[in-house]
Amino acid sequence: MSDRWEGRRVLVTGHTGFKGAWLAWWLARRGARVAGFALAPEPERPNLFAELRLADVVDSTIGDVRDAEAVRRTMARVRPDVVLHLAAQAIVRVSYAAPRETWEINVVGTAAVLDAAHEQTGVCAIVVVTSDKCYENRGLDRGYREDDALGGRDPYSASKAAQELVAASYRASYFGDGPLLATVRAGNVIGGGDWSRDRLIPDVVQALRDDVPVVLRYPEAVRPWQHVLEPLRAYLSVAERLSEGDRSVASAYNVGPRDEDHRTVAEVVDRMYAAWGREPSWTREPAAQVEEAAVLRLDATKAAGELGIVPRFGLDEACRRTASWYRGWADGADARALCDADLDAYEEPACRA
Repeated sequence: MSDRWEGRRVLVTGHTGFKGAWLAWWLARRGARVAGFALAPEPERPNLFAELRLADVVDSTIGDVRDAEAVRRTMARVRPDVVLHLAAQAIVRVSYAAPRETWEINVVGTAAVLDAAHEQTGVCAIVVVTSDKCYENRGLDRGYREDDALGGRDPYSASKAAQELVAASYRASYFGDGPLLATVRAGNVIGGGDWSRDRLIPDVVQALRDDVPVVLRYPEAVRPWQHVLEPLRAYLSVAERLSEGDRSVASAYNVGPRDEDHRTVAEVVDRMYAAWGREPSWTREPAAQVEEAAVLRLDATKAAGELGIVPRFGLDEACRRTASWYRGWADGADARALCDADLDAYEEPACRA
């Protein structure tokens, strides 16, 4: 049977990033005609875009989403059926150092993408990727739901709340006759191929390789952890329904783990060390430089009930696969083969059950 993505023109913004590279490769595997628009990867660090040799299979444009004319030219040239907007400034601590840049990328950049999609005939579905941190964090011990108040103290969280408002306003004001637009709010993701600065798993992997304790800012902070393939499947599932003209899906969705996989940072580190075959070793940062929420949980009931999206990899499996990916890469394994192994396992019927 033909894959529903085969031959479909898809524009992925942020395709040079961690999630974007995984998504572009998955789409290419499924036969899509993938184009990308994103900043160039950091040259001094490994990056999954290069390791997957995505330039060979993706029509890649290097550009900044704040450059509305560059976005418009790319959209007009690619003529996508589907737009998956992942480009973002995604690091909380960076947002404190560069608040204006964070707002410009996450909010103005999203408006530039939606403007270009509005002007381009043929786009039938848009998925805007936001974040679990878009909610006004009131210290709730329950998972935040899609109808909870948006907000955020730090510039990153506030910018993601504003991104949700931008998307909703475009949906109401300009996309009444199409394209259909949805937003997806995902939790903290882990998986092989992430070398981003100031992120937990790259820091853990580097500490393991250097045989030093990993330094944690908030070891007791609770977050909704999930393997990177979980939100990516949600983006694709939502886009598929939108492409079929299902207006009921043109809304916001949380994508998060099962309740038991809302864990502390320290518990994730312990699982990563166990998957590596080592005893946990971490220390606390002497003084936290920025304020972050102590607890953040997501309620993904809506996505499960309306879209059938439930986690396939639990946290233990996610940590095991993540550790295996990095160890394989360090031993010289090909990144495509490593990603394919995780994708094959994720797509197995037994895993989907």
